Amino acid sequence: MIIAGIDYSLNGPAVCVFDGKKDFSFQNCKLYFLTNVRKYSNTFFNNIHGKLFEEYDQECQRYDTISDWVMDIVIGCDQISIEDYAYSAQGRVFNIAENTGILKYKLYQASIPVDVVSPSHVKKIATGKGNADKQGMYDAFLKETGIPLHKIITPNKKDIGNPVSDIIDSYYICKNLYSSLL
Repeated sequence: MIIAGIDYSLNGPAVCVFDGKKDFSFQNCKLYFLTNVRKYSNTFFNNIHGKLFEEYDQECQRYDTISDWVMDIVIGCDQISIEDYAYSAQGRVFNIAENTGILKYKLYQASIPVDVVSPSHVKKIATGKGNADKQGMYDAFLKETGIPLHKIITPNKKDIGNPVSDIIDSYYICKNLYSSLL
């Protein structure tokens, strides 16, 4: 069974795909992310692939290109899990909802089942605490995998942020789906 976890957003979407042939682990996953930073649009560890955002003229075009990027990755998946909206989200919440709605519609059209998981549940799976911050998620990932993503992908950033936090979230969203299917 091929599954995927999606951390979907306007600025830093990430997707983790697990092909189900072996036990769930970082090494058995392929991870993808979009970025606005050219130096991050690279391949790391042969299983993490960064790509630059495409240019767009209007918001609907942006939503369409982001969802097309995801669909190209997840086509052939048997099941997908996506992180639900954050209840405390502020700012462009309607844009986030429109963007996510387009992806969910395309997944529906492709007959790919979608499981929605709350952000607090993803954090709890990773850290044992539903209110973990990005640093806590990173620490849990580092402890589990031994992979210092922050030092490898964003060594000049002081704090954990995009794309590292998005990659980690997509990994744990996929791991949660894997655990729920056992």
